[in-house]
Amino acid sequence: MNPLNLPRTFARLAGLALLLASSACRSDAPQVPSTATGSAPVLARIEAERGAAACDTDDQCHTIGVGHKACGGPERYLAWSSKNNDGTRLRALVAEHAAARQAEDTKKGMMSTCSVVPDPGATCAAGQCVLRATNNGPGGMAPVAR
Repeated sequence: MNPLNLPRTFARLAGLALLLASSACRSDAPQVPSTATGSAPVLARIEAERGAAACDTDDQCHTIGVGHKACGGPERYLAWSSKNNDGTRLRALVAEHAAARQAEDTKKGMMSTCSVVPDPGATCAAGQCVLRATNNGPGGMAPVAR
């Protein structure tokens, strides 16, 4: 064996040993079921219910607080339209999402800055309800603060 190749050979053997050892390991942690739980699936349903938020006038545009901060209040706001939606289902989903976020916060022992996220209001722009521009963050969206 060439003495110059000895470190390379040991490196390869060490890599092989690590590969074998890691493949033999198993986790005793419970496996996550294939169906998603928690607040993320509800947020997806909120976005689907909100849809494109099509509008003809500012009067059709509204905001709704989404999420739950540890000190109370929403994490952020979404613009939605009453042109094709009365908001009943959207409000129910938002309440379900807030409860799920509150449960997650409690389970994780989350804390908050207790800052208030102001409602920016909504306007109709190019046929779509959008949040009004504020000085709170990029694109007129208040930052998500936990």
